[in-house]
Amino acid sequence: MTERKKPDADLRNFHTVFLELGLLITLVIFIIAVRMDITSAEPEEVQLEEQEVVEMEEVIRTEQVETPPPPPRPPVPVEVPNDEIVEDVEINIGGDLDLGGQLDMPPPPPPAEEDEGEEDFFVVVEQMPELIGGLGELQSQIKYPEMARRAGIEGRVYIQFIVNEQGNVEDPRVIRGIGGGADEEALRVVRQAKFKPGMQRGRPVRVQYSLPIFFRLQN
Repeated sequence: MTERKKPDADLRNFHTVFLELGLLITLVIFIIAVRMDITSAEPEEVQLEEQEVVEMEEVIRTEQVETPPPPPRPPVPVEVPNDEIVEDVEINIGGDLDLGGQLDMPPPPPPAEEDEGEEDFFVVVEQMPELIGGLGELQSQIKYPEMARRAGIEGRVYIQFIVNEQGNVEDPRVIRGIGGGADEEALRVVRQAKFKPGMQRGRPVRVQYSLPIFFRLQN
């Protein structure tokens, strides 16, 4: 005996309904999927603060060259006239000259600026040299130069020299002259002079000395 199926139990009767229902569900899912925003949010940009760039500069060491100071300017030579008028003391060798009196001698020249070890003479000593015979006898030996006589030259010639330990004259030189041959004549006369040597601490020493030699025409 065969069992017959009920007509309501046949699923083929609902095939169309199931097909349409499946299509509808599929369509709904598709629409929902299309409308959904599946894009991910953009990452937030982090802005880093810009750091200040420090530039290192190489320092160049400069050398300062010390320049020597310029040499001092030489002194400007000043012309000194040699024709200075000197008031001559009128001396009459024949009678007015006091041969025994005290001689009015010029002051001794200042000592030369030299090392003490190089100086072999004194400028001032305890007992200065004395001219033997006096200045009058020395003046009597003068021969007036013919050139000075013709030119009318008169005046005083100052001679500087060294009186050594024996009283002799060494290294005479003119420190102030008048020309006309009078300077040479004064040197000649002074070279022949004799002195009592200067004394220092009881012994004779070399002393720097100076003498004036007078030249005056007799009318």
